[in-house]
Amino acid sequence: MNPTIIDVARLANTSKSTVSRYLNGLPIKKETEEALKKAIKELNYHRNENARRLVVSKTQTIGIVVDSIANMFYSSIFKGIEEVAKENGFNCVFYSMTSNKYTESYFQNLVFEGHVDGIILISFVKRDIKDLLEIANAGIPVVVFGDTAGVKDLVSVDVDNYFGISELVRYLNRIGHQKIAYISGPADAAATQCRLAGYLETMEQLGLAVNPEWVVPTNWSNEDGYNAMNHLLTIGDFTAVLASNDETAIGALRAVQERGYNVPTDLSITGFDDITLASWTYPPLTTVKQPFLEMGKKAAYELFKRMENSEEYISERHLLKPELIIRDSCRKISDPVMK
Repeated sequence: MNPTIIDVARLANTSKSTVSRYLNGLPIKKETEEALKKAIKELNYHRNENARRLVVSKTQTIGIVVDSIANMFYSSIFKGIEEVAKENGFNCVFYSMTSNKYTESYFQNLVFEGHVDGIILISFVKRDIKDLLEIANAGIPVVVFGDTAGVKDLVSVDVDNYFGISELVRYLNRIGHQKIAYISGPADAAATQCRLAGYLETMEQLGLAVNPEWVVPTNWSNEDGYNAMNHLLTIGDFTAVLASNDETAIGALRAVQERGYNVPTDLSITGFDDITLASWTYPPLTTVKQPFLEMGKKAAYELFKRMENSEEYISERHLLKPELIIRDSCRKISDPVMK
């Protein structure tokens, strides 16, 4: 017969309620905690989670749904979510849309069927408005990470893409650049339009002209950045290139160097994201750092607030600011060229 909470209490010479407090992560006396650890190990006691769920009507679990588990940015987001979940005594279960080919609205069934208490939906691609409207109207505890397709009745978390690109344009202009080309992203990425708008509108605000031929779309890969840069070099007449992600910036850097030009002496290049490799290129890339860990934490905090107070909770879009990281891939136009 499996040991019970009563057996643990008896062996540790304490009460059943104290054992329950300890198992639920509540504070107890240090000596009692040590006695309970020893008793649990000696009895090989395992809590009956199904029975516990029936009592508290909670799973103590949140579901994290991602479009692709292979995205390199997700590890920091997951870490932030898990830190907050642990603080609240919750576990995380991960679901990949790639492996089962469901739409995001399908995963609201996880709450309805009692598998999880709330859901965080993570994706960097453009979302379907009908799918998100269904989620918004379901009234379940959910936080959307990324694009909201303009749906207002949702809690969402994202990086301020417009601000990040605008900061880069303003930085380049402060160090003397007026002719700035732009390597854009793919049409299906939610951030592409925000980042492009940040470039175009900030250039206009600063009174800087934009040659339409200076704006080149890519799929945000190294190879596309390489090809885009080679194309831009045939057009010329710019002093800096703002790449809308670090992958394309690294490809662009290689293209420039293969043609015998020097960065930043002949041309300045920036990226966006601050991936690990950005600080290891030659020269190291100036970029903006996305606060993925903080974004994960924010999404989790907002989900727990939603779960605790669903009736009074206000839907809101939370945009976290990226941080300008200045390295060696840009130079002041006023600086003398070293021969």
